[in-house]
Amino acid sequence: MPQISLYIDEKTLKKIEVVASLENISLSKWVGSRIKEALDNNYPPKYFELFGSVKDDTLKEPEELYNSSDSTREEI
Repeated sequence: MPQISLYIDEKTLKKIEVVASLENISLSKWVGSRIKEALDNNYPPKYFELFGSVKDDTLKEPEELYNSSDSTREEI
């Protein structure tokens, strides 16, 4: 299997180590799975053609939400 080298800062590496250990997988598997997720097309065929296909007047566009009303998130 081919190998790849990554140069990454210590802070990011520590975060990756934490989440990989929480998932009980190696760093290599964690990084590899994230790369695959980023490259895979996760939508079924013609998914984007469905946009606007429902003709129903009861469906309304929701009000825009602003980041200021979002909860603070804990950093990993």
